[in-house]
Amino acid sequence: MINGELKSKIDSLWDTFAAGGLTNPLNVIEQITYLMFIKDLDDLDNKKKKDNLLLGLNDYKSIYDGEVQVDDDLVVNGDELRWSTFKDFAPDKMFTVVQIEVFPFIKNLKNGEDSSFARHMKDATFLIPTPGLLSKVVEALDEIYRLMDADVSKRADIRGDVYEYLLGKLSTAGRNGQFRTPRHIIKMMVELMDPRADDKIADPAAGTAGFLVEAAEYLQTKKKDEIFYTKENKHYFNNEMFTGYDTDQTMLRIGAMNMLTHGVDNPNIDYHDSLSDQNTDKDEYSLILANPPFKGSLDYDTVSNDLLKVCKTKKTELLFLTLFLRMLRVGGRCACIVPDGVLFGSSKAHKSIRKVLVEDNNLEAVISMPSGVFKPYAGVSTAILIFTKTGNGGTDKVWFYDMTADGFSLDDKRTPVKENDIPDIIERFKHLDKEIDRKKTEKSFMVDKKDIVDNDYDLSINRYKEIEYKPVEYPPTKDIIAEIEKLDKEANDALQELKALLKD
Repeated sequence: MINGELKSKIDSLWDTFAAGGLTNPLNVIEQITYLMFIKDLDDLDNKKKKDNLLLGLNDYKSIYDGEVQVDDDLVVNGDELRWSTFKDFAPDKMFTVVQIEVFPFIKNLKNGEDSSFARHMKDATFLIPTPGLLSKVVEALDEIYRLMDADVSKRADIRGDVYEYLLGKLSTAGRNGQFRTPRHIIKMMVELMDPRADDKIADPAAGTAGFLVEAAEYLQTKKKDEIFYTKENKHYFNNEMFTGYDTDQTMLRIGAMNMLTHGVDNPNIDYHDSLSDQNTDKDEYSLILANPPFKGSLDYDTVSNDLLKVCKTKKTELLFLTLFLRMLRVGGRCACIVPDGVLFGSSKAHKSIRKVLVEDNNLEAVISMPSGVFKPYAGVSTAILIFTKTGNGGTDKVWFYDMTADGFSLDDKRTPVKENDIPDIIERFKHLDKEIDRKKTEKSFMVDKKDIVDNDYDLSINRYKEIEYKPVEYPPTKDIIAEIEKLDKEANDALQELKALLKD
């Protein structure tokens, strides 16, 4: 979570843009994102060069080496394109270099390739109007990075939180039901699903590609040998493993940049209305990670007929669940966030999709989350559903967990606290065999499929959780009355003493 000095610096940067004449929040976020990308490119290049030398190799070709062609008509000294170089230029020179050289350079990075990055950067525009504003912004971002790097082990998390905090400033944020998923919740979901090196991973509501980035980082950390063992595996990781869809071009640009700076060269980040006929993916993916928008209602004519055949509804949260089942191959797994209404809604569509999950597939877990998880952006109550597509059943018992703390206060401030169920959730999910005999009065427990069927496929934890009432013994009524009389007498005596003092 962003707080303290870092939050103050970002707020100050936002004010700097406003004072410099750039007031549209979306434009401000885009310009900050481009500059962060330019900084990250420089850092990533230096890291790759150092790693290459440490391995005793001498075959790394830097994107900044020698003379670099930034567009059709201009060749420049590559070193001048580095953040670490131009940040020290005088404002006028810095402005010229960034506008004329650096910005065309990042736009054309994947020029000639049919990559998502090249497609989404094609329409990117440099909008910072003056040298003075650019100089102030570069200086402010340098300081923000210094604060982010104070704890290198958490830099990736903090960087994601910075994006989340910036996006929270959009007045349009959440208008379509999109709520930025907190980084620690994404990390938990990725760890629960334990992505494999041969997975094909998708997020049909990708936004800034947070789930895909975290899955990539998890694999680079935990499955590094498998991913980079052969050229074929490395090519698969960089070009075929990750797919993300969104209908917001700004989010797609940020997502493509986000993936590139996290070591994935060419993910399939594309413009798709996932619920429409535009999305034809079927039996394609082995893992879906998503927090789809809870928009409310759509018109039937904008929704794919394939989805409506399974679940006739206008509610996006139900349609996305239907979509996930269609997009997954048999044996494919999904971890997704849904609003609580999905768990107990009484409409025919609600019951229908829950029945499909329980009867036709393997519903493994329902993790109930407290409503404060999405604050300050929203106060919705949500849950995580984890299931495997089988097409022929498989649900025997469903694991329920009542998360009451996620390591942060559940108010708008979201300050760090000691209470945190996330480590316990991860540990217990990895050893579900030990959960079978736990009582329904505990934080987590198993529920038989039969009980769920008997309850009309209700998946709300409160339907099955048992409350243990402890008897409280009170003193006899006559003793209580005697105590009240005693207190009344003491109060009256004190009042009389006060009156006596006032007469004197």
